Amino acid sequence: MSRAEAVREVSPLWTFGLFRSELLITFRRWRTLALLGVLAAVPVLVGVAVRIETGDGSSAGGGGGPAFISQITNNGLFLVFTALAATLPFFLPMAIGVVAGDALAGEANAGTLRYLLVAPAGRTRLLLTKYATVMAFCLVATLVVALSALIVGALLFPLGDLTTISGTRISFTEGLARALLIALVVAVSLIGVAALGLFVSTLTNSGIAAMATTVGLLITVQILDQIPQLHALHPYLFSHYWLSFADLMREPVYWEDLTRNLGLQALYAAVFGSAAWARFTAKDITA
Repeated sequence: MSRAEAVREVSPLWTFGLFRSELLITFRRWRTLALLGVLAAVPVLVGVAVRIETGDGSSAGGGGGPAFISQITNNGLFLVFTALAATLPFFLPMAIGVVAGDALAGEANAGTLRYLLVAPAGRTRLLLTKYATVMAFCLVATLVVALSALIVGALLFPLGDLTTISGTRISFTEGLARALLIALVVAVSLIGVAALGLFVSTLTNSGIAAMATTVGLLITVQILDQIPQLHALHPYLFSHYWLSFADLMREPVYWEDLTRNLGLQALYAAVFGSAAWARFTAKDITA
């Protein structure tokens, strides 16, 4: 049987096994566990800081801060929204950039990439599996932040019905559902960074270089998004609409910036995903 025939005969079950193997390898790494630990610690620090600040009866967020922070003392569920707003600009995308940047470059650096390609998976299937693994990490990382914030919020502050940004009251159950929806939107907001990191990972055989480059690009985009003179460029930067998830806490929900964000992430994923495929399928694998 030729190699081309072997590739065509790869079963979906084999593909699932490859994806499962990638997930296990990724989430068993100490680096991944350390990243998740740091992300879980952010809500703890925010919650404790707010608790200490408001211990004398003063209100939180008097000096500014992430959205929703002034509402935490009234309802611990707002710690979920605050923690996501605090981690999304840097901590979450940095973690995604580290995992995505190392996805292929790390294999090449360790000398295992050639052995992966010996199996009848094909480069396209392997690349899609790597990207799916990074997207799974996006979801897990976001849920870790949200779950940590929910637990800390329940321990340090009261829970109950909450007031939306628009001033309307919703039940705790509906608030919890919106918190889950917000976490999912935040996870989807990171697929552009994931595709960018995977593309960078195809350009080098050094995992450290790929991770550093991805994080450096992320910081550069964040800086550009803060320069007023570049306002015409801002709507095209993948980070510009990240905090639009706050519109899910309005009544009715404002969908305009949310849909722009999701569309922009899909565009970045398509562009850099295609670039990663074009580079990886034509690349000489020497390690």
